[in-house]
Amino acid sequence: MAEIVDIAMARRAGDATALRARTEAACFEPPLTILTSIDIGDWRGLGARAIEPNGYYLPDWELAVNATAPGRTGVSALSARNGDKLIGLMPVVPLWRGAKIPLPALASAHPYGTLCTPLLDRDEAENAAQRLLEVARASGARALLLREVSLDGRTMKAFNSVLRGDGLRSRVLSWHLRASLDARGDADELLHEALSGKKLKELRRQRHRLAEHGDIVFNVARSPQEVASALEAFLKLEAGGWKGGRGTALAQVAGDAAFIRRAAPALARTGNCEIVTLRAGDTPVGAGIVLRHLTRAFFFKIGVDERFARFSPGVQLTLDLTRHLCADPLIASADSTAAPDHPMINPIWRGRFAIGDVLIPLRQNDPLFTLIHAALTARTLARKTARGAVHCIRALRKR
Repeated sequence: MAEIVDIAMARRAGDATALRARTEAACFEPPLTILTSIDIGDWRGLGARAIEPNGYYLPDWELAVNATAPGRTGVSALSARNGDKLIGLMPVVPLWRGAKIPLPALASAHPYGTLCTPLLDRDEAENAAQRLLEVARASGARALLLREVSLDGRTMKAFNSVLRGDGLRSRVLSWHLRASLDARGDADELLHEALSGKKLKELRRQRHRLAEHGDIVFNVARSPQEVASALEAFLKLEAGGWKGGRGTALAQVAGDAAFIRRAAPALARTGNCEIVTLRAGDTPVGAGIVLRHLTRAFFFKIGVDERFARFSPGVQLTLDLTRHLCADPLIASADSTAAPDHPMINPIWRGRFAIGDVLIPLRQNDPLFTLIHAALTARTLARKTARGAVHCIRALRKR
């Protein structure tokens, strides 16, 4: 019965998605492509040739998000081809949807994960970037907002090279440092460098205490069937924690639950998704969803059983995940996809890279671009001020 309900909901959501995409694409000229019309084989081929990994823009993930995830459906795309070969792809929405600013610009579509780096063919990166900008320009947009991109990555370097050739310059609206893992080193050496001997001793003590509830086992689900089963355990853990208390757990929103139940097993079929679980006996105490793309892993979400909070199950899971990724010869790095200064992951994964929002002009000396830039700058400042006020209020409440 649940499967029938999910299928019916997906069909209704698919109809609504297509209608919204056609409506919003109509605000711009025909060069914009409806996301669902892109050939999956072409998209997967581009993903395999991408100059920079982004597991959140792989087709099985982004199409699942686009189908049912509330607020993230009805996406269009900028696509670039060289003959029959897809060489560039950037899912987009109008700036009004992305930032509530009614000006003629396009913004990266948010794929649920906190990374929106477009896919560019590694052999034609600058050509792909040039063509994506041309399509955006032909659509009637006056600016292109790249949200949450790696500022020093090869994709952004390709865009900036093209912009310099056109006499244009991108503007960084905001940025922060995000935790990452260099998985090419020895895991135990990395952990000893990251954590003090005293902290590691305390974590070992907690793990021994956790083992009193059953043998500690770290499991990696890889096949579609294994991933589908492990996902249900993850969803239960997440909903039972603080996210469940806030009503933001994936399982609590029908469209979000449908998206992740579709995306995770689909990506597992191509080796792009794993679910890691830490158990004490038969009890899952922590679980995490990990995407894989090329040589990079992406730590999407974590869920823990808060009844075992005194044993730090989230940290214990992350330590085992670190060892797992460092032992994998196919993985060179891992993106935490976490918020800045994340209290759990930052002390463990000590690598850092810059993530930011970048505004790209599409014409020289365009007064509308100046207006768009000013509006986004004011919005960014207002959001920073609001976040600062919230932090102050929380700090006062703790006194």
